[in-house]
Amino acid sequence: MFTIEHEFDATVITLIDEGHDGLQEDITINAFDDCVTLEQLHPVTEEPMIITLSMTQLRDLAAALDLPEGTYRREKAKG
Repeated sequence: MFTIEHEFDATVITLIDEGHDGLQEDITINAFDDCVTLEQLHPVTEEPMIITLSMTQLRDLAAALDLPEGTYRREKAKG
C-alpha cells in the first residue's frame, strides 16, 4: 500500500509494508525540485535514516531497474 500527498515544496510518497511476515518500517519519499530523499525509522533506535539522491542518481536508479548486471554510463541527450 502507498499514499501520495502534494505539499507546497514536495510530493510525498509513503510506502507501507503490509501482509507478510518480517514487515519493514514505512518508507517516506520526498520528491523536491533538485533531489529526492528516502526516510525510514531504524527499527531499534527509532531514529530516522535519510538518504538523499540527486536527480542524476534518481535517473540512473530508474534506468538500472531494467538492465542486466554490468557497468553503465547514461549518455547525455544531444540537442
